[in-house]
Amino acid sequence: MKKFLVTVFASMMGFFLSLGIIFFMFFIMMVSTIASSSSKPDLKDNSILHICLNGIVTEQAQDNPLQEILGDQVSNIAVNKTLEAIKKAKNIDKIKGIFIDGGTLASDPASLQEIRKALVDFKKSGKFIFSYADTYTQGAYYLCSTADKIALNPDGILDWHGLSAEPMFYKDLLAKLGIKMQVFKVGTFKSAVEPFTNTEMSDANREQVTSYLNSIWNNFVKDVSDSRKLPVDTLQALADRFMAMQAPEDAVKSEMIDTLVYIDGAKVTLKAYAGLKEKEKLNLLSVSDVCQLDDPKAKDSKNKVAVYYAAGSIVDEVASGYSTEAQIVGSKVVEDLQVLEDDENVKAVVLRINSGGGSAYASEQMWHAIKKLDKKKPVIVSMGGMAASGGYYMSSASQYIFAEPTTITGSIGIFGIIPDASELLTQKLGLKFDNVKTNKLADFGSTGRPFNAEESALLQKRIEAGYALFLKRVSMGRNKTPEQVNEIGQGRVWTGEQALEIGLVDKLGTLDEAIEYAAKKAKIEKEYKVTEYPEAEPWYMTILNKEKSSYYESQLRETLGEYFEPFMMLKNIKNSNPIQARMPYYPNIK
Repeated sequence: MKKFLVTVFASMMGFFLSLGIIFFMFFIMMVSTIASSSSKPDLKDNSILHICLNGIVTEQAQDNPLQEILGDQVSNIAVNKTLEAIKKAKNIDKIKGIFIDGGTLASDPASLQEIRKALVDFKKSGKFIFSYADTYTQGAYYLCSTADKIALNPDGILDWHGLSAEPMFYKDLLAKLGIKMQVFKVGTFKSAVEPFTNTEMSDANREQVTSYLNSIWNNFVKDVSDSRKLPVDTLQALADRFMAMQAPEDAVKSEMIDTLVYIDGAKVTLKAYAGLKEKEKLNLLSVSDVCQLDDPKAKDSKNKVAVYYAAGSIVDEVASGYSTEAQIVGSKVVEDLQVLEDDENVKAVVLRINSGGGSAYASEQMWHAIKKLDKKKPVIVSMGGMAASGGYYMSSASQYIFAEPTTITGSIGIFGIIPDASELLTQKLGLKFDNVKTNKLADFGSTGRPFNAEESALLQKRIEAGYALFLKRVSMGRNKTPEQVNEIGQGRVWTGEQALEIGLVDKLGTLDEAIEYAAKKAKIEKEYKVTEYPEAEPWYMTILNKEKSSYYESQLRETLGEYFEPFMMLKNIKNSNPIQARMPYYPNIK
C-alpha cells in the first residue's frame, strides 16, 4: 500500500511539474512576443513595406500579439492601419517600395477602393510596387493591379469573373418548422424581409441589386483598365471567360499578369527593385512595423480632429454570449460623443460609418447625439463599405457626407418582423395556452397565437410613423422636403456615385479627404493631429471575449447541427428591437 501511495504521489508530482514547465514556457513566449511587438522595428536602407492580402478586411485593427501562438488562421486586415502604413512608407526615404503578397481576400468594395487610392497616391513618390501571388482573388487583384509588375506562380490562379448576389430564402424552411414571420414594412424596395416572406427576389429588389452590382463592377473594371492600360471591353470579355478556369499562360497573354515565376524568382525581382544584390537579404516590414515608425511629415498639436469608428449592426444593448458580430451600441455611442463634445482639444469630429443599420430606436438616439455635437463642433461623415438604412439615418445628422463610389448607402425605410411560432408550439410540440386579461390588448404579442387584425394595424401604424420620422430626419439634413426624400427612399439602395447624383451624399472621397474638410470647417489655423475613437480594447480582453464566444458557438453548432443557422437567425430576430432600419445583405468581394 505504501509503495502504491509513493507511486501515485510521484506521478502527481510529475504531472504538476510538467504542467508548470508548460505554463512557464508559454509565459516566456508570451512576454517575448509582447516585447518584440512593442519595440520599434529595425529600419534599414532599402526596406520594403510588405502588405499581405490574406484575410478579412476590417475598419479598425485589433492588436493581438499572441495571434501566431494561438494559431489564428484568419487574419484581419485593418483599413486604418493599412492606410497609415502606405502613407508613412511614401514619406520615409529608407522605404523604397511596397511588396503586395496577394492571396485570399474578403472585403467590401469601398474599403478596397480606399486602399487602392492610397496605393495609386504612393506611386506618385516614384517608389515601386511589386506583387506576387499563388492565387489572386478578385479583391486582391483589384489592389495589385496598381503594381509596376504583377507576378503569378506558374501553377497559380487569377480569379476574374464579375460580381453576383445570391440571397438565401427561409420561408419554406420556417414553414416546415411551423413558424411564420409577421412582417410590417414601408418601402417598395425594403427587401430585408424578403428572405422570410418570399422564395425568390421581388422584381423591385432584383432591379436595385442589378443596379448597384453593375455600378460597383463598372468602377472596378474602369480602375483596372486605367492601371493595366487594357480596354474595358477586353476586361469584361475576360471576366465572361472565368479566368480562374484558364491556364496561367492565358493570364499573361491577356496582359492581366506580367510574368509567371516561383516565389524564389519573385524575390530576385523584388531585390532588383529595391537596389539589392542577389545575395543580400530582403528587409521586409509589415504593416504593423511601419505603423510604429515615426512619420517625418507628422504633425503634433493640441488641436485634434477625432475620427470615431462606428461599424457593425446597430443595437440597443450589447449582445450576450455567443454573438461575434461587430456592433454599434446606441447608448455607448451617445456617451462617447458626449466625451468628444466636452473635450476642448477636439475641434472637429469625423464619423467613419460602416453599417447596414439595425435598431430604429438606437438610430434615432444617435441622430440626436450627433446633431447636438454638431452644434458645438463640425461633424463630418466618411462612409465606409456601407452606410445604409440606420447607417444613413446616423449620417443625415452631419454637416457633410463623403462616400466612396462603391459605398452602399440609402435604404431609407423601416420594417418590423416578429415570428409567429404558434403552429410549432401548439400543433407540433403539443403545448396549450390559456389566457386571462384585464384589458382588450393586455395579451398583445402573445406567444400562443398570431396577431389579430387590430394588433397588426397598430404595428403597421407604428412602422409608418417611424418611416415618417426617418424621412423628416433626412429632409432636415439634406435640405429636401419629405416628399422628395420619399421619392428616392422607399428602401431603395444606392451606390456612392448614384447617391451623389440624387443628393444623398455631398462628395466622393476618402477618409483623409473627410478629415481635411473637417479641419477646414473647424477653422483650425495651426497644425492638428488625428486621434481615433473609440480606443481598441486591450489585446487580452479581445482574446478572452473571442475565446468565450467561440466556445459557446462551437458547442451550439455541435448540438444543433443543421439547425444552427436557423437558430441563430431566430435568435437575432428575438434579441433585436422589433422595428428595424436595416439592409438585407451586401456584396463581399473575394
